[in-house]
Amino acid sequence: MTVGNLSVEATASRSHSDLRKVGSHPDYWYPIAWSHELKPGRTFAGHFAGEPIVLVRSVEGDVFALEDRCAHRQVPLSKGTVDGCTVRCCYHGWRYDGSGQCVDVPYLGKGKLPNGVRSYPCFESNGIIFVWPGTAPAADPLAQIGHAAEPGYKSRRFGKIVRCHYTFMHENLMDMNHQFLHRRTTGKVTPRYLASRKGDGWMEVDYSFARPDQKPPLGETVIVGSLRGSARTARDLMTVRTDYPYQTLRMWTRDDKPVLSVWLGYTPVDAEQRRNRTFIVLSVRKPKIPGVLDLAWPVLAWFTDRVFAEDCEIVEMEQAAFDEQGADWNQEVFPPIRELRTLLRDCGNPR
Repeated sequence: MTVGNLSVEATASRSHSDLRKVGSHPDYWYPIAWSHELKPGRTFAGHFAGEPIVLVRSVEGDVFALEDRCAHRQVPLSKGTVDGCTVRCCYHGWRYDGSGQCVDVPYLGKGKLPNGVRSYPCFESNGIIFVWPGTAPAADPLAQIGHAAEPGYKSRRFGKIVRCHYTFMHENLMDMNHQFLHRRTTGKVTPRYLASRKGDGWMEVDYSFARPDQKPPLGETVIVGSLRGSARTARDLMTVRTDYPYQTLRMWTRDDKPVLSVWLGYTPVDAEQRRNRTFIVLSVRKPKIPGVLDLAWPVLAWFTDRVFAEDCEIVEMEQAAFDEQGADWNQEVFPPIRELRTLLRDCGNPR
């Protein structure tokens, strides 16, 4: 039996290996919230692949993460109140500590306390709160998030919920051949694929970029102009890396320190993983003249926000096409992206 030009067996095989049906593997650290979203003495409602997770910050500033359901009536603990280093359910006042243990039911004796709720390992670094949603023992917290902690760089943090499977985000960033999409924002850019490398759970791709007989837009000048030199035709080196489940982008001009460093995390929100919350930490190397980067920062923010918006729009179109067709019909021809797709499939969590 055939469906179009494909047999039923071939269609089933395609569905079984469909990258867009591979979930994010939970045994990694995932960003759940920006630090500024969780005020002292407050809660924050987050999600990982449909699992509701509440972040709690004590008045002293410590953070813990629990299943966002009270064991009693299953209402969200994120609607409750913070009480010292515990959180109280808004319904009957059941109280939970950072381990998820129920430590108080106002109308019961201490010897009759019920079981608690699940707790999640978490840590906070460089303005982001991470949670370990898996069942395996948590790995050590991430040692470095881009160049955000280095004093020689100025960083901005931004992102949003993007209506697409996280794999579309990985492909979009790593495939720099899509610069035609950004032509109205970045002008004419000619990318050239140089090389790729891969290992266990990672791969990276090198590109050079040229602007033949054309000046870069103001946003790009803010990022690299003063560090690039006076060459009339600029040619830069960029390396994009997927280190599952994160991505990084680094750009060099004339020396060993990148002028631009970007770290990206993609956290699936819904159970079907058709939406992900994208976290971006963009760091720009400070020029020698103090204050210049601060003055130009609004322009850089506008420029990077616009590029990100264009990428979000196109990957959401890809997701819409997938949903309409019911399967991944992409005809990928670029070898590094074919390798990336294999990596994401091998590292992911088939559902």
